[in-house]
Amino acid sequence: MKFPGQRKSKHYFPVTTRDPLLKQLNHQANTVRTYICGIDQTLVDIEAKVGDELIQRYGLPKGNSTLIDDEKAERLYQELKAQDLISDEFAGGTIGNTVHNYSILADDRSVLFGVMSKNIEVGSYSYRYLCDTSSKVDLNFLQPVEGSMGRCFTLISDCGERTFAISKGVMDKLSPEYINKEMIQNSSALVLTAYLMRASKEDRMTESAMAAIEYAKAADVPVVLTLGTKFLIAEDPLWWQDFIKEHVTILAMNEDEGEALTGHADPLLASDAALEWCDMVLTTAGPVGLYTGGYTEESQKRETRHTLLPGAIPEFNRYEFSRPKRKQDCETPIKVFAHISPYMGGPEKIRNTNGAGDGALAALLHDLSANEYHKENVPGSSKHDTNGLCYSSFSQICKYANRVAFEVLAQHSPRLSRALPEREDSLEEAYWER
Repeated sequence: MKFPGQRKSKHYFPVTTRDPLLKQLNHQANTVRTYICGIDQTLVDIEAKVGDELIQRYGLPKGNSTLIDDEKAERLYQELKAQDLISDEFAGGTIGNTVHNYSILADDRSVLFGVMSKNIEVGSYSYRYLCDTSSKVDLNFLQPVEGSMGRCFTLISDCGERTFAISKGVMDKLSPEYINKEMIQNSSALVLTAYLMRASKEDRMTESAMAAIEYAKAADVPVVLTLGTKFLIAEDPLWWQDFIKEHVTILAMNEDEGEALTGHADPLLASDAALEWCDMVLTTAGPVGLYTGGYTEESQKRETRHTLLPGAIPEFNRYEFSRPKRKQDCETPIKVFAHISPYMGGPEKIRNTNGAGDGALAALLHDLSANEYHKENVPGSSKHDTNGLCYSSFSQICKYANRVAFEVLAQHSPRLSRALPEREDSLEEAYWER
């Protein structure tokens, strides 16, 4: 596993490369590998710039996300194709993007549960999906089904507003029998999206997701939920609050989803409110940057060396150098928050806002998994005298998630094609000489 963040990785990994003299004293067992699991509605993203007339003609609420039937989806696709309006077609899906980006960042395995067309033709949506997914993502547990994959049309108006039209295809047909209990219970985390909880009963996707959650909870594997869209959460925020309180360890959301869930427009206050229901929160806030929030033990808190920040919670980042812990693992838990502004002020040109949050979440998952990796392979490290949820501090996770989000914003695809550079051009040479 590549180690997360801007560090000289030789000081940390690989853990098998030790001092040759010390290595003689202690027999080292084979390195234990870690991985994450995700469940997704496998689909292809189709992006097009269109006029408001087309959106109205297809009966799509502007700025919202709407399900359309396969027939309407095919008509829409053919019209976009005929008028040469399609700018990009990519493998998509919130969790598919996240596990792909995780595997690119960590250069290590992840496992994806979902469905895949049984018969795949060259050039088909299923073919595109496989071509655009990292070889490090284990797709062996996908359920083969008859029919077409899902399609998500992202229709961009002249004003920049994004309207989503989703054709389900067979993406919700995942059966609980295809959820591998052993794989989930031996993983570092299970990551899901809120969309999975709203599938129709006959499709069984929600049933499968709940089975996976129960497997994870039984083995104390962190359950990570990303909210997906404010409209879904706004339908019944109290239901989601109860769901998060009962099942979720880490919550990922943007400022709009945070407001729909908590009623707070301020992302810091939304993060604070969400911590009443889960152990850690990652909140992306567009041009404002992003926040992390969670708990640490009072006796282990570490004060920041950065400037104390103003906000709805004064000096909220005072203990951002602390490591995240589950609330239940703290004798005297205290809330900790960190914030970072967009990396380098943001890209010169934002090419794509789809997937920036997925990229940030992939960075957090990489840090969480690295903690498990280090714990398994260096069990005697003082780092693990107490149960930490992640390897790094809230502040460091902020930096790493922010850097990955920048990389996604600066490209067309929501999926990374390469890991972050080994040495950042923006860091002075003295940093690397330390």
